[in-house]
Amino acid sequence: MNQHVMPKLNRRAFVIGTATAGLALGLDLPFGGPAVVRAADGAPEVNAPEVNAWVVIRPDDTVVIRIARSEMGQGTLTGLAQLVAEELECDWSKVTTEYPTPGQSVARKRAWGDFSTGGSRGIRTSQDYVRKGGATARVMLIQAAANEWKVPASECKAANSVITHTPSGKTTTYGKVAEAAAKLEPPADVKLKDPKDWTIAGKGLKRLDTVDKTTGKMVYGIDVKLPGMLNAAIKDCPVFGGKVKSFDEAKIAGMKGVKKVVQVGDSAVAVVADTWWHAKTALDALPVVWDEGPNAKVSSETIATWLAEGLDNAQPAYVGNQNGDAKAAIAAAAKKVEAVYNYPYQNHATMEPMNATVLYTPDKCEVWCGTQNGEAAFAAALEASGLPAEKVDVHKLMLGGGFGRRGMTDYVRQAVAIAKQMPGTPIKLLWSREEDMQHGKYHPITQCKLTGAFDADNNLVALHYRLSGQSILFSVRPEALQNGMDPAAFQGVAQAGEAAIGYSVPNLLVEHSMRNPHVPPGFWRGVNVNHNAIYMECFMDELALSVGQDPLEFRRKLMGKHPKHLAVLNAVAEKIGWGTPAPQGVYRGIAQVMGYGSYVAGAAEISVTDGSKIKVHRIVASTDPGYVVNPAQVERQIAGSFVYGLSALFYGGCTVKDGRIEQTNFDTYNSMRINEMPKVEAVMVPSGGFWGGVGEPTIGVAAPAVLNAYFAATGKRIRSFPLRNQNISFA
Repeated sequence: MNQHVMPKLNRRAFVIGTATAGLALGLDLPFGGPAVVRAADGAPEVNAPEVNAWVVIRPDDTVVIRIARSEMGQGTLTGLAQLVAEELECDWSKVTTEYPTPGQSVARKRAWGDFSTGGSRGIRTSQDYVRKGGATARVMLIQAAANEWKVPASECKAANSVITHTPSGKTTTYGKVAEAAAKLEPPADVKLKDPKDWTIAGKGLKRLDTVDKTTGKMVYGIDVKLPGMLNAAIKDCPVFGGKVKSFDEAKIAGMKGVKKVVQVGDSAVAVVADTWWHAKTALDALPVVWDEGPNAKVSSETIATWLAEGLDNAQPAYVGNQNGDAKAAIAAAAKKVEAVYNYPYQNHATMEPMNATVLYTPDKCEVWCGTQNGEAAFAAALEASGLPAEKVDVHKLMLGGGFGRRGMTDYVRQAVAIAKQMPGTPIKLLWSREEDMQHGKYHPITQCKLTGAFDADNNLVALHYRLSGQSILFSVRPEALQNGMDPAAFQGVAQAGEAAIGYSVPNLLVEHSMRNPHVPPGFWRGVNVNHNAIYMECFMDELALSVGQDPLEFRRKLMGKHPKHLAVLNAVAEKIGWGTPAPQGVYRGIAQVMGYGSYVAGAAEISVTDGSKIKVHRIVASTDPGYVVNPAQVERQIAGSFVYGLSALFYGGCTVKDGRIEQTNFDTYNSMRINEMPKVEAVMVPSGGFWGGVGEPTIGVAAPAVLNAYFAATGKRIRSFPLRNQNISFA
């Protein structure tokens, strides 16, 4: 019964500060009040009172749960609904969901909190206040029933959307008292359930969005249709940093369906037509002269050379993690091991290309799009439209893939800029696949030089981890840099925090020589954990084997002060059967990392034919995210993350020639096929006391587990990716 309604709530006066990067707003979470707010202007919600910002209850006992975070296949919508429903004590079979808009949220002092959905934060950073939203609504509903019965609320209890007065046995339903509950002052404080008492959360319930997706009912941004809508295709300068020099509009003026040709910013040209295909066909025929600028001289080779220079210890670098004196310990060591790895640009390659639909008039600007950050899209629309905040809104739709790409707002700005030149006409901007592939925000390119040192007894006494490459924050959030340093660059090898290193070494130095080529980086699912896990975990195997030690036992000796890291490593080792012989011709590899507040480990079983064809038979992940809201969804996310991680390992990799990305479609940027997918097993060991992420952490262990298994099978160590560049493929 899941529906996605875009309610039109009463607007309030408010003051907002905007900036290019987003909104400067305080977080205030009102849970209700005397004035009854209606869920929507149209039936059937017109008679449905809003108990608080999170919960709307219709007279038929249908519970509408508001979800501020975005759903892009990761299951956040269902997980958040479970958390609210758990505290609400409602009938799960009658739960449906809807998205509020960021404009409505801002008008109500950010009633729904953070709209951003990235960094595996959808549940973990909103779980507390959404649970309180459900608990608050439950208390108000119980109080409303108690008032009607003229009994103490303490004598009443709620379960399955029914309120019972225990002494008398009287009952009523949520739908019957919702109107009265909505008029009550919310309690100042509510007690949340202990997770051990959960009956809805913590269960592997079916996702709420599955039916609509499988029946084709679900509406994505690409599906939006408005009366009188026109379609736009766009072409940006193929070299990042280049500009439009000139274009000859007259050459396509008579082409079928063409309505207008517009320049978008300094670097792009768009054609508006009656259909998108007519717009694209005309755009392809439009003569455009580009001023490509000096970046047209850049290539993958020049970038690689520049990054390699950053591996030199004489070059400046930011220190992200340090103890002891690693350089001195290495110089005095009995044995030294050194390796250099590199990791390429990678494209998000979402199945749904970037798109947004905009209706602009001098009095109103509305945007319909899939976005990972409704508030950022709202801020972009504000800035691009030039209208005040009360005249702008963004309607969030389901995302046909995000992976970090739809946290950016470039496509929203473009769509608004085009619509402004045709006021009163809805314009849908849709990027072509080629535009989408060549104008992404790519996984950052990096290289890493690792040096380990042993004493005479083969104890690891020093580790120097020197990273050279791009900073995402330098490009997209420079205000988040810390004295010039990008703390996110150290994900997985940081001293502390949500992506801390899992090893103790007497002398440790982790540093980053920041070098930012012109190709723009972005948050790509798993982000810096992905390459840092490969570098560290493959090198851990190199260190272990250099002194003749088992890779698992070698790690264990370094993890005494990291019990949660060790627990997931032990769990995955037990599940894969590390201590027992593998089947004939099958070889194992293991890896662990911490990312997004969760501890994860992975182990793979592979076989290799002809030295270059890999069959991944089985891959296992263990995870400790603190709490598990939907174990079935965690299993799916682990499987999905392995698809992403293995696709990146085997096929991912964008190259630069003449300043532009060479890969333009899926024929040159491949993805795993079903027949290449291994059996996936998940082990959940939630230890409680913290909330970690699920969608991204396990990506990081997929590649190093397979790479370490490949070395076990062949004796060959691969340090440059993707594997297709080494002529290694799936069997």
